[in-house]
This record gives sequence, C-alpha cells and structure tokens, in this order.
Amino acid sequence: MSRYNFETNLPAEKAEKIIQVLRTVYDPEIPINVYDLGLIYEVSEKNRTLYVKMTLTAPGCPLANFIARQVGEVLKDNFPEYEYIDIEVVFDPPWTPLRLSPEGREKFKEIYGYDIVEEYLKRTSQE
Repeated sequence: MSRYNFETNLPAEKAEKIIQVLRTVYDPEIPINVYDLGLIYEVSEKNRTLYVKMTLTAPGCPLANFIARQVGEVLKDNFPEYEYIDIEVVFDPPWTPLRLSPEGREKFKEIYGYDIVEEYLKRTSQE
C-alpha cells in the first residue's frame, strides 16, 4: 500500500487533492468519510480517465450505488481535466477495520466509544 492508504500512479500533489475531495464523501451508515474508512483501494489515471477502485464495509450494502455515485460526482466536479471517472466497487479483498486511517480510527472511537481495530484483532486472534 502507498502512503495514501490506496494504490496510485498519481503525482503526490494530485493524490493529496483527491484525498481532500474524498474526505467530503461520507458513508451514510457510519459517519466517517470514505477515505478515512479505508474504502478506497486504488486511484489511478490513464488517457484522461480517473480510475477508482473502492469497496464497502459489507458486501450486499444497499447503498453501494449511492456511495459510488457520490464518489464519482465529487471527483468529476473537482477534477474537470478528466474526461471520464470510472468507479469500480469490489469486495476482494474484503474490507476490514485495519484499513481505517489513523484519523478514521480516532473518529470511530469518538463516535462509538471503543476501538474497532483492537476489537477486530482480539476477535480474529481467537479464531
């Protein structure tokens, strides 16, 4: 994984701008943005197209199309140099709390009162 919590071929300045934009899109069920939740797996560019590979916290999420559409719209609005924004929702590898950014982890603790990463690690070590 790159320093951005997702794979990318973008120059650092553009990747940072994309992160800022992605931080404006929130999962409606978990009030943390898609970047800090770790839902973005890859952001790359080729031939005036911005490709985004993302996931959701659970397969079968009824909001999958809604969240993906929001990501596409906010990127199109903020990066008009791209002719196309291609959003692909994937579930392999599956999302785990280990994908949370440090900011996302802290926000989760503030909202829910526990550390989801610690709980996840305890549960998986017992299996």
